[in-house]
Amino acid sequence: MFFGTLEERHGAEIDWKSLYEKTINHDFAEVFIGDIKTPVKHASPELKSMLSHVEEKMMEKFIREEIPPDFQDVFFHRMKEGKDQTLEGRLLEFADKLDQFYEAFAELKRGNTDKEFVHMYQQALKKLLDLPLTVSVQYFRNEILRDAISEETQIDITALTNEVLNMK
Repeated sequence: MFFGTLEERHGAEIDWKSLYEKTINHDFAEVFIGDIKTPVKHASPELKSMLSHVEEKMMEKFIREEIPPDFQDVFFHRMKEGKDQTLEGRLLEFADKLDQFYEAFAELKRGNTDKEFVHMYQQALKKLLDLPLTVSVQYFRNEILRDAISEETQIDITALTNEVLNMK
């Protein structure tokens, strides 16, 4: 919600109801399959696709079996993937990538130099910087990223970060 407020303070019109719905419903399918860590979920395109398919089918089954028929269309609409081309969808994607960034950063900070976390950190960073949210990206770059690379870590976060920044 911070980045929605930030964008709003710089002139963007936020549909707060839509943003809250997208945010609340975003990881609801994890109720059925649990929170699968990003490196596992993204280990292969096939696995990611299969997990998405399972989540979708379990969500569909839940709605058909647990939601009264008169409300099912509403829930199918509300429970669909919230990351879309709307401002609210992009803010959700920004928050999701920021979470991925912090997950990888925390592992790298602890000294876990597994290639998956290095890759995850750099991919999340690249995606964050590429999102069409100028105000949020600028804040991330000037405040959050600057703080992250100034922390003492077991791995050279500055070098990993500069590899991505130098590609821009």
